[in-house]
Amino acid sequence: MFRSVVLGSNDIEQSKRFYDAVMGVLGCPPAEPNWRGALAYRNKGAGLMISKPINGQPASPANGGTIALDLDSVEQVRAWHDAGVANGGTSAEDPPGERTYPTSKVFSAYLRDPDGNKLCAIYQLPA
Repeated sequence: MFRSVVLGSNDIEQSKRFYDAVMGVLGCPPAEPNWRGALAYRNKGAGLMISKPINGQPASPANGGTIALDLDSVEQVRAWHDAGVANGGTSAEDPPGERTYPTSKVFSAYLRDPDGNKLCAIYQLPA
């Protein structure tokens, strides 16, 4: 459904350290800033871009917004979370772990990037 997501950053170099680490866990190579200074990561046909806001105003996180990433294993979710915390992110919500919903059971972890954007890594547990 979605082709890409763009998140704002006030410090592209700090964001690069964070996103190179967490997206590297998914197999993405480090991003090189494009002609506008934005970072681009691609995985499983979807894109994530990190950019200074085009309007010149400071970047701010969406209140209530979360970007969810579909990962391949519990171990990958843990490694993603650890890489994020080690590279300027902060753990958000509950610690990484299993969550049961009416229709599924997942293993997930939440992070806030250095600019406060909330991300979630999810692995769908077998039924």
